[in-house]
Amino acid sequence: MSTVSGEIRSYAEEKVERARSVLRDLMSLKTEVKNRTLLRAAELIEVRRELIREENRKDVERAKDMGLKPAVIDRLILNDRRIEGMVKVLRDVASLADPVGEIVRMWNLPNGLKVGRMRVPLGVIFIVYESRPNVTVEAASLCMKSSNAVVLRGGREAVNSNRILVEILREAAREEGFPEEAIQFIDRPEREIVWEILSMEGRVDVAIPRGGESLIRAVVEHAKVPVIKHYKGVCNVYVDERADLTKAYHIVYNAKVQRPSVCNAVENLLVHRAVLEEFMPKMAFYLGKAGVELRCDEESLAVIRKDPRLSFLKAVPATEEDYYEEFLDLILAVKTVGSLEEAIAFIEKYGSRHSEAIVTEDYTRAMKFLREVDSAAVYVNASTRFTDGNEFGLGAEMGISTDKIHARGPMGLEELTVPKFVILGEGQIRDNFGVPEEFIKELC
Repeated sequence: MSTVSGEIRSYAEEKVERARSVLRDLMSLKTEVKNRTLLRAAELIEVRRELIREENRKDVERAKDMGLKPAVIDRLILNDRRIEGMVKVLRDVASLADPVGEIVRMWNLPNGLKVGRMRVPLGVIFIVYESRPNVTVEAASLCMKSSNAVVLRGGREAVNSNRILVEILREAAREEGFPEEAIQFIDRPEREIVWEILSMEGRVDVAIPRGGESLIRAVVEHAKVPVIKHYKGVCNVYVDERADLTKAYHIVYNAKVQRPSVCNAVENLLVHRAVLEEFMPKMAFYLGKAGVELRCDEESLAVIRKDPRLSFLKAVPATEEDYYEEFLDLILAVKTVGSLEEAIAFIEKYGSRHSEAIVTEDYTRAMKFLREVDSAAVYVNASTRFTDGNEFGLGAEMGISTDKIHARGPMGLEELTVPKFVILGEGQIRDNFGVPEEFIKELC
């Protein structure tokens, strides 16, 4: 082993062991201590707003010098609205019910045993994320409230922003009696540190990557610990033949234009052939005015090209690859379909099981869509942009899971706990197989 690799391993092990060292303390921590810590952190962020922005400006300028994409820089910026968002997250999470120790269900057996399930923390959670420094607060706040220890590793492009936020969280923890070692931060750039931590079976309980597909695949490739993930967000909106088209215009526009660089933005628009002529020209006009490029199938492209009002619009033929693509940009692929069944089949083939929506006024069609579309979040008459822990009333989210495990969709407090069985008895033994009576008599 080289000196460098040995030093990196020691650094990684130290961070994880510090986090593990307080797990028992976290289990016994009172809810009021957690809440006070979160609220104090919110106060400190408000008080140190300018310091946070100063550190963030360093990261933004460095990102520009590095030539990072505008979408990455957008996610990196901590403006007043996003700082207020972090403050709100801390207060919202503090207001949520504490899941730790909750008895989810209990039932009685004929032999008198009471069997139940209690929520307990996952343990040490390793969060790997890119660009967005507000993830530092979201992830840490959820881990703190759910009595998990967290090891945070943000992208090198956000190191100054992440560092100041972690310092604030740890300061609040010290002041309020929360174990500050439960909040660990990797402030070094070497990727090998990430690979080391991902190999720590038995010491790291779960890894959660947040970022682009390449990051998530790299984490999965190196991990020996469980990983909760989604690879990408190829989200679809289907405008049914029985849609209220006014609703559809606003839903599609919001899902694509409001924030195109996030995983719950729509990437594929499916339109029923029966409403294509009426719907598509107006929809294309609205999207085109917002700067959206359309990549269309033959039918929808023909409808667009025969409307003289759309001469300004950038609309090109779609390729097969376009329908698989997570653009994360002002680009939208369009497909004409002849039935609800065809729309569902399209989503099954091209989607990423993230978020899908149907716009329809037909109850039966809506229910069929909800039942048969196998994605983490399925909507009727609403934008996919709501797939977010805070928007779902979870306070914040650790990430969005498209895995079929205990956590699917936005991960809030409950998803950072797992049930364990708890059994209350009064001396029951199985099959009446206890100490034989003759053994008892012999001892007497």
